[in-house]
Amino acid sequence: MVTVTDLGGLAARAWRAAVVPVVLVATIGLAGTVLGRVYAGDLLTRLVFGAALGAVLVSVAARRLPSWLVAPLSVAAMLGFTAWSVRLAAAHAEVPGGFLDVTADAAGNAVPRLLTAMIPVEPAPDTVLVPVVAAWLAGLAGAEVALRAGRVLLGFLPGTSLYVGAVYVVGPNAAPAVRPSVLFAGLVAVALAGSAGRTAGPDPTAGLSPAVRATVRARAAAVSAAGVAVVVGLAALLGPFLAGRVDGRPVDPRRYVPPPRVESLDENPLIRISGWALDPQRKLLDVSTRAPDGGPITIRLAVLSDYDGVTWRVGATYRTAGRVLPAGDPGTGTVDTVRQEITVDELTGRLLPAVATPRAVDGARVAYDPETGTLIRPEGLAPGLTYTVTSARERPDVNLFATADVPAGAEVARVLRVADGTPEPLRRLAAHLAEENGAPYARATAVEQFLAEHYRLVADAPSGHAYPNLEFFLFGPRGGGGQRGTSEQFAAAFAVLGRLVGLPTRVVVGFTSRGDGPVRAADAYAWPEVLFAGVGWVPFNPLPRPDTEVRPVEEDFRPARESPPPSEVPEPTLTPPTTPPAVAAPGRVDDDRSGPVSVLAGGGIGGLLLVGVAVGVLVGLRRAQARTRLARGDPGGRVGGAWRHTTDALRLSGRPVGGDLSATEVADQARRALAEDSGRTVDGTALAELAGLLNQAAFAPGTLTGAQADRARDIAEGYATALRAARPRWRRLLWSVHPGPLRWPR
Repeated sequence: MVTVTDLGGLAARAWRAAVVPVVLVATIGLAGTVLGRVYAGDLLTRLVFGAALGAVLVSVAARRLPSWLVAPLSVAAMLGFTAWSVRLAAAHAEVPGGFLDVTADAAGNAVPRLLTAMIPVEPAPDTVLVPVVAAWLAGLAGAEVALRAGRVLLGFLPGTSLYVGAVYVVGPNAAPAVRPSVLFAGLVAVALAGSAGRTAGPDPTAGLSPAVRATVRARAAAVSAAGVAVVVGLAALLGPFLAGRVDGRPVDPRRYVPPPRVESLDENPLIRISGWALDPQRKLLDVSTRAPDGGPITIRLAVLSDYDGVTWRVGATYRTAGRVLPAGDPGTGTVDTVRQEITVDELTGRLLPAVATPRAVDGARVAYDPETGTLIRPEGLAPGLTYTVTSARERPDVNLFATADVPAGAEVARVLRVADGTPEPLRRLAAHLAEENGAPYARATAVEQFLAEHYRLVADAPSGHAYPNLEFFLFGPRGGGGQRGTSEQFAAAFAVLGRLVGLPTRVVVGFTSRGDGPVRAADAYAWPEVLFAGVGWVPFNPLPRPDTEVRPVEEDFRPARESPPPSEVPEPTLTPPTTPPAVAAPGRVDDDRSGPVSVLAGGGIGGLLLVGVAVGVLVGLRRAQARTRLARGDPGGRVGGAWRHTTDALRLSGRPVGGDLSATEVADQARRALAEDSGRTVDGTALAELAGLLNQAAFAPGTLTGAQADRARDIAEGYATALRAARPRWRRLLWSVHPGPLRWPR
């Protein structure tokens, strides 16, 4: 008959047998709980508890098997549980692709994606794989050491290491894990107390003589005392240091792992504006929009905050994000929800277009920068990629603009920084615009209006927004390619002038969408934004208004020009030498007896000689001028000389070039002139190439090569020769001796 005492003994033995496995599962599960604080939802915590339970149960069930057989069985079970966890996480995160592809991608990228993921981390195959495997291995090692070897305290070392690792990974991104840590220590104490009776054995000194037994016990007491002394000493040494670190900010391991980097074109997408402008019908996206109103939608591609005097760059920190993105600080304006389904066509790179500011993304794995509100797809864009973006579009309160101030301090130093080497004309223009505009919004409006009223928007301006490019854009001669540009130059000039007058500015690249339908290259443009305190980033439009005539900048502001660009470097003026007076040859004596016939004959011969000398001098000067233009100097100057050689040829044919034409328009005029004179169709590709080289020399000084200068020379000489050959014979005779190119102004 079973008595109460027997039942009590059975319960005690069951408790001692179960306490260690249960506490092992609980402590490993606590590590999952601590790590799960930076995850969205509780899926990771449940998976870690499941891995710990599975590992411990396998060890308990196989405790009678040889120890060498337990590890393979447990690893096989771990692979099955991990595969199930990956499939569950993929379904939860709606990750596309087959199971093998998803698993291989997760295995290859699990650690970097875990440490670069946006918080809260979405449970996905690559963000749950490492915690699940680590939890299973910790459970296997702990159970084998604590249950099979009987080393209970040592058996909790794997779980403790996992717990410490979870706390370290979380870092400063969650509140201190005080309660879980206290619970962890309490559970380990319970396990040690519950297993004390089971692990206690017979006295090892029972069979020894009293003298030897006393010696052994004395040595054990000495060792214990030494251990206590070491612990007390370490506590005294490390206690103050650890106490001082309690309130300190933990180290964030994410700072040691670089997040996904964008490609060069994505780092500075501003340089793509000119290329898109030259191919306006290129289809980049297909967009379907659901918005409260039916007006045009601005889709943001990139935000460029860093400028070094040469290039505007993104400089964002993108971290892997889930479908739901972290919400930013609410602004003072009205917010409406815009939902778009976007299909990628010919847009390349990694930057993912979206209406500002995205709050949820479905259909694509993304990385997100909360500071700029922009997205990238780390794998890169591909034709046919379709994703859905839900954005919170904010409309600032315009009534606050006039009185809004601009922030200052270290937080905005990045968008206030003016790069070294600012040209003096830009500084004087900024001072001129700020002179009568004290309020920040008034200064921003003054810059916006000045650019819109004095500069032309053209599609064929070359890319470039370095200081020399902007200086030429703002102050270059209208007839030589200056005072015209794409939205790249307008936005970059506004941002630089804005910073010079104390405004925090940045440049944004994006597209205009008309709701539903294709987004083409012609819809791409750049615009500047200014940060106002209490309002946020406000966009400005410095582009000229449609159907308005812009005024030359010289009418309102005339800077002292320091040095002309290479295409405008004046060449040496070659003045024909004065013909020396005739001097009688030695030994010759004037003889009036030669008579009128001799006088007339001598005069005629002398006149012919003078005409011949003059013609020879003109031909020599023209050839010297051509050599100076086409073969001497830096490549930029030679390209400018080739352009003047071409425009002089047009003028010699009776078609002078107007000062208000762009280089592309002049090239087209030259093509038509040759076609009219020759009576045949003329291909203008070479002339368009020459115009492009001239624009490059003007907007990007120093970037031309000698081979490009040689190409410009060949085009100019070939065109001048062809145009001369198409003229009547008597005009061809006068072509090489016409003195006009020697005196025409540059």
